[in-house]
Amino acid sequence: MDKKVIELFAGVGGFRVGLNNITDIGENGQAIENGDFQFVWANQWEPSTKSQHAYECYKTRFKSEFCEISNEDITKVNKKIIPNHSLLCGGFPCQDYSVAHSLSKEKGIEGKKGVLWWDINEILKIKKTPFVLLENVDRLLKSPSKQRGRDFGIMLRCMNDNGYGVEWRVINAADYGYPQRRRRIYIFAFKNNTNYYKTISKKSKNLILIKEGLFANQFPVETDGVEKKIDILDSYKDLVELSDFFSSEFFSSGIMMNGIAYTMKVTPKLKKQTVLRDIIEKKVDSHFYISDERIKKFNYLRGKKKIERIKPNGEKYWYSEGAMSQYDSLDLPGRTMLTSESTTNRSTHIIKDNIGVRLLTPIECERLNQFPDNWTNTMNERRRYFMMGNALVCGVIKKLGSEIANIISKEKNVD
Repeated sequence: MDKKVIELFAGVGGFRVGLNNITDIGENGQAIENGDFQFVWANQWEPSTKSQHAYECYKTRFKSEFCEISNEDITKVNKKIIPNHSLLCGGFPCQDYSVAHSLSKEKGIEGKKGVLWWDINEILKIKKTPFVLLENVDRLLKSPSKQRGRDFGIMLRCMNDNGYGVEWRVINAADYGYPQRRRRIYIFAFKNNTNYYKTISKKSKNLILIKEGLFANQFPVETDGVEKKIDILDSYKDLVELSDFFSSEFFSSGIMMNGIAYTMKVTPKLKKQTVLRDIIEKKVDSHFYISDERIKKFNYLRGKKKIERIKPNGEKYWYSEGAMSQYDSLDLPGRTMLTSESTTNRSTHIIKDNIGVRLLTPIECERLNQFPDNWTNTMNERRRYFMMGNALVCGVIKKLGSEIANIISKEKNVD
């Protein structure tokens, strides 16, 4: 089977950087791709701005006659025209995935408008993609707060109804030697007519999750001995009933096949840490250094505080924050980057080098996510920080990609 790929919600191309082991940019500004995944279609659309910075970056780095790069709202894309592919990948937003019967009931079940999961679901229905690799924030397993696990349960039911098995794992990149403490859930789905599905279905669930599954092979773990079985099929007559009544705790690792999910608490087998000191630049421009006045603002934001606030209904309450260290330690991996990185914000990284107190540079932020240096220099500095706050750790995808490449190479073309 050919390793043809489509990338959804592509951003500045993190999945492609990871899957094709991109570590450098050529003199022409294009990525030097070292893998054999062939990207045939990508979509990136930012609805909140006229300037499509991520799309322009992706288009600059990946000029290819074999890959159409779409800059259209994915909800408006005709899914039938998307090229056939072996792997769909993407980091999609964590939203409210609830469903209901349509008013006329003639259309059956409808998800909320604008929730991008339903576009993935539609593509899988139409294109019958053999393999899927998705990334999301780990709170997906617990959302929404009033019906814990419902959204992930809906995803699993959709996958099951479309004929997929699913394996998932929450991975903190820093646990496996990457320079950022970024916890994300990675979801691998495989069609039930693939050789991989047939092979994996014969193995015990514990063996898959601890030793021989996609994630265990690349990100080894030990079991905490806590596990549970979750029925997402026979206990609910359809997706609407599941949406209305399902609630369950999902652990950090799991697998779903034939409508039954097995989930297990696991502990990573830690690797030697890569720390901020390992990735910082030796010489940086003076404008990254912070004035004394701004340092005082950061000290307040990072300090312990208890503030009286008022709810919309007029009720008073106390908002509390614990103290953070004054500076980010150079001897620890970076904290999770947010899109507010570099602004005067509690979450912004502040480091102290041999010259003074400063922000991380855009290049250092790219290194935290393992992009090549100056990957995002197609846009202004503030947007560069924003893109890295939205991005994933490419090294995690690189490891998963090497395993997925082996899986796909063993496949024959499926119906």
